[in-house]
Amino acid sequence: MQGPVMISSSTPETVIDLAGLWRLTSVDRDHTTELTVPGDIHTALKDAGIIPDPYHGANEKAVQWVAQQDWVLERTFILDEADASWYLDIDYLDTVAIVFVNDVPVLSADNCFRRYRPDISRAVRPGENTIRIHFHSNITAGAERQARQPFYIPYHPGNSPIANGNMLRKPQCHFGWDWNIAIAPLGLYGKILLKRLDTARIEHVVTSQRHIDGGVELHVAVTLFAEGPASLPVYLSLNDEGLRLDCGVGAGETVVRHVFFVENPELWWPAGSGGQTLYTLMVELPDETVTRQIGFRTIELLTDKDDAGSRFAFRINGREIFCRGANWIPADALYSLTSREKTEDLLCSAVEANMNMIRVWGGGFYEEDWFYDLCDRLGLLVWQDFMFACNLYPCSEDFLDNVEHEVDYQVKRLSSHPSIALWCGDNELVGALTWFDESRNNRDRYLVAYDRLNRTIEKALKKAAPEALWWPSSPASGYLDYGDAWHADGSGDMHYWSVWHENKSFDNYRSVKPRFCSEFGFQSYTSMPVIRTYAEDKDMNIASPVIELHQKNAGGNERIAGTMFRYFRFPKDFENFVYLSQVQQALAIRTAVDYWRSLKPHCMGTLYWQLNDTWPVASWSSLDYGGGWKALHYA
Repeated sequence: MQGPVMISSSTPETVIDLAGLWRLTSVDRDHTTELTVPGDIHTALKDAGIIPDPYHGANEKAVQWVAQQDWVLERTFILDEADASWYLDIDYLDTVAIVFVNDVPVLSADNCFRRYRPDISRAVRPGENTIRIHFHSNITAGAERQARQPFYIPYHPGNSPIANGNMLRKPQCHFGWDWNIAIAPLGLYGKILLKRLDTARIEHVVTSQRHIDGGVELHVAVTLFAEGPASLPVYLSLNDEGLRLDCGVGAGETVVRHVFFVENPELWWPAGSGGQTLYTLMVELPDETVTRQIGFRTIELLTDKDDAGSRFAFRINGREIFCRGANWIPADALYSLTSREKTEDLLCSAVEANMNMIRVWGGGFYEEDWFYDLCDRLGLLVWQDFMFACNLYPCSEDFLDNVEHEVDYQVKRLSSHPSIALWCGDNELVGALTWFDESRNNRDRYLVAYDRLNRTIEKALKKAAPEALWWPSSPASGYLDYGDAWHADGSGDMHYWSVWHENKSFDNYRSVKPRFCSEFGFQSYTSMPVIRTYAEDKDMNIASPVIELHQKNAGGNERIAGTMFRYFRFPKDFENFVYLSQVQQALAIRTAVDYWRSLKPHCMGTLYWQLNDTWPVASWSSLDYGGGWKALHYA
């Protein structure tokens, strides 16, 4: 384990980064190794030889025990003096965990999508200190919370073979999905910093724009937190324009506001429509700096009524833009296997294929700040789902309060990005009301529960960013419309899945006229070099157990083969079968996109499912696991 980190209170340093090597122990003490924070527990166990590679062969089955255990992370740090105000700054903590400092519990966390800043002044001491994180099994925690509900809350067993993931505020695809490995990972994927609070700290920096003749006003709101009354200088700058504000703060939160005026700014445009000019906003305290990229642009969602129903189109800087793109899922099923470089490669591939929008789908993560910085620079508009997908969810007071804090934090963190186009309440929750016996037999109860959740999200969004564009669900026909919007031609956004799930011909795409198709897709196999990373020669058959295990959509392999019988001569061997599956995937999506683009302005967007993969698997992606281009991406 890494030695204790040292800080002397006589130095100006006020931050200790606790990233690095921690000791990882199973709660029964049967297994002990090291974990590099940020990181996930499965990868640490794999690197130590305690479990096999979960992605190889049928090893998914062999590692199920990991998520059924509690785990403990521990390390030490040294303080010369401990009489200052100290707090922890933690994010992406997955998920139900108690943090102890010197055996004193300082945080009880249960939301991977919140930032936690617990005061630990009463727990630290001069000299060596120990910090410990006790992770409760996500599987056990989900079952315990389901048992506490006043009525049963169904989840989709096809997507979530590991039960009760809908009880927890963590990526829903961690419990499976029809393209993901089901191992319910856990760990700490973000930062963990020990910070000294001298006078005040920056909680949030939120901006909004007002475009007027001759320029734009940039309204900046800086939320400061202090333990008691004080005064301090706050420095604000936008590119070359800067100023100092001497601010008085009270105990708790204080909001400092300023308006910059920029004459005739260069506008930010989506890729293919203009440049991506960015201005740098800096907010500085004596011992802290926050930087934001600002792109000046206007954005509207047009939903006015017309002869077909009502529109669904984005207008940017006064120009209507057809949205071309795909759905984004997490870059890897295991956090430790991701990197900024790998993600940047995937997003650059999106732009190279002439995309101008991605949809960050609601079963994964709100991505890290640098992800949206990349989208700003690349000109990729982001349709941002809130993280609810394909299940029903609790509406208990504690759950909704947790969600409200999550939404407030994420919206304030992200809304200043010019790439953020739309905030969407969830993925397919209205449709999910029709999927379960419980909700079919008592629709009123579950619809009211859904509306309470959806309304909580909307109100928290509007409070945090009043100008943000809101769409209640995807797919949806409109505000307070709880009908099944899957194949609604007239209004809203559509998810069109009949060609894949109902085995209809590619020509069937020409029978529908979406206003905006935010999901549609057709599967193919991942490329042969990727298949060889998880399968042996003896497995090279679509009916082999290993190939079947790396196909998570029930009947998917049969559907690929059946379509091939319809359109092609059957291939002579497995490699040609894999290649031809990608050719027919490209043919399917091209048929849809070509036709729906021809309907412009009736249809103003096509986002196919999906851009990327989380692990090596047969799926709807156009980029292989690892970033290689499938035939679809070239097409």
